[in-house]
Amino acid sequence: MYVPKHFAIGDREEIFSFIEHNSFGQLISSVNDRPFATHMPFLMADDYESISGHIAKQNPQWENIHEQEVLISLQGPHDYISPSAYNSPGVPTWNYQAVHVYGICRVFNEPERLKVLVESLTDKYEKFRPNPWVADYHEAMLKAIVGLEVSITEIQCKYKVSQNRPEQDKNPIIEQLESNGSNRLANAMRGQK
Repeated sequence: MYVPKHFAIGDREEIFSFIEHNSFGQLISSVNDRPFATHMPFLMADDYESISGHIAKQNPQWENIHEQEVLISLQGPHDYISPSAYNSPGVPTWNYQAVHVYGICRVFNEPERLKVLVESLTDKYEKFRPNPWVADYHEAMLKAIVGLEVSITEIQCKYKVSQNRPEQDKNPIIEQLESNGSNRLANAMRGQK
């Protein structure tokens, strides 16, 4: 990903917090010499050395992904920025937050390991619900998926939130975002001021 210096985020805690809160993304690899993407949730390992998920066995992506370098693309809040918000000359643009995770993918299908992965993902998304569903997966369901673990080799993080705009433009942009309902992106801009 192209990351100009003023949009680059290098703070590890910030990056891993972003991944935790924006963990649905795209697994991108090569299938039959073409780029191929699967949209899926991911789970970061406690040691931040790997990221995991699972896909259906019917998905052809897993068949030759073992030991392949892959890209996981995660996106945070984003929105169009109109120059009507600027107090100084400018052009239309798009503000956004994104993380790219590169690594070597390994496939696994051990039932117990799959069960732990699926239960961990389920717990992550169920634990804040008023009546959380408790995972109860039958063995046949686990046989329909394969697990993927990506050993991380590089992480790129980019927050393009108008850092390149003059100070007098930032509050009007934040106001424009809030009027559009883009509160998460407006808050991200406040954090980068």
